[in-house]
Amino acid sequence: MAARALPAKDRFFKTSDGVRLHYLEAGPAAGHIVVLIPGWTMPAWIFDRQIADLSAQFHVIAFDPRSQGGSDIAPTGHDHVRRGQDIAELLAQLAPDRVLLVGWSLGVLDSLAYLHGSGDSRIAGLVLIDNSIGEEPPPPAPKNRLPGPKLTWKQDMTRFVTGMFARKPPQPWLDRLIEACLKTPEPAARALLAYPVPRSFWKDAVYSTSKPVLYIVRPKFAGQAANLAAHHANAESVVLRDLGHALFVDDAPGFDRRLRDFAARRVWTSPKASPG
Repeated sequence: MAARALPAKDRFFKTSDGVRLHYLEAGPAAGHIVVLIPGWTMPAWIFDRQIADLSAQFHVIAFDPRSQGGSDIAPTGHDHVRRGQDIAELLAQLAPDRVLLVGWSLGVLDSLAYLHGSGDSRIAGLVLIDNSIGEEPPPPAPKNRLPGPKLTWKQDMTRFVTGMFARKPPQPWLDRLIEACLKTPEPAARALLAYPVPRSFWKDAVYSTSKPVLYIVRPKFAGQAANLAAHHANAESVVLRDLGHALFVDDAPGFDRRLRDFAARRVWTSPKASPG
């Protein structure tokens, strides 16, 4: 019988540059650790269904990057170097065990920035969800918007958030998510969209690790997924159709099942022994 998941607890730590960052923690303390890194402006609780489901088996950590969710608005550090360092300092707060690091959207780049700066000694595996990893071919250029009235930041953010889903979530949950994303100040949010590195930076990071890698994407990244699976000795890819960018929300049971399967086959091939 599966263990019963316990409610997530709020945790905080202070970074080396003095910013108080928040994360959610749930699941058995002795379990294998899964660390979830959300996307651009998103709060940790966007993974609420993963936290509830996976914490029956794993020790689950869902992180609020700086200026997102329950973390402090930071005056600086909205760049790949500092964000990667924040992940390194988060992992330093946890048990010394290796973790399964799961990054979605901008969290993919932040996770790869962590690998680039800190190496892979603290990870047991890597899951990258629906963003470019610098492989070929480059993602298609965004479509030009038709001329129209200029949107306010709130209107633009609302359109972005609501467009992430193929299966619309309940409106109160969606409204709460939009409000959470608007917490990130516009200048910080724009800086996060402009990491000043070439595409090869991310590709080099992916290929720097020999740990198991799972790349889960929509069809726009199918070419990159095929090349990663073909050229990385320990990577596999899954291309999912008919789901939105937040594919782990659109199909939480399917996503959680794939993560569990990957962890069991490739990352931790036997259950972690309980202490004592």
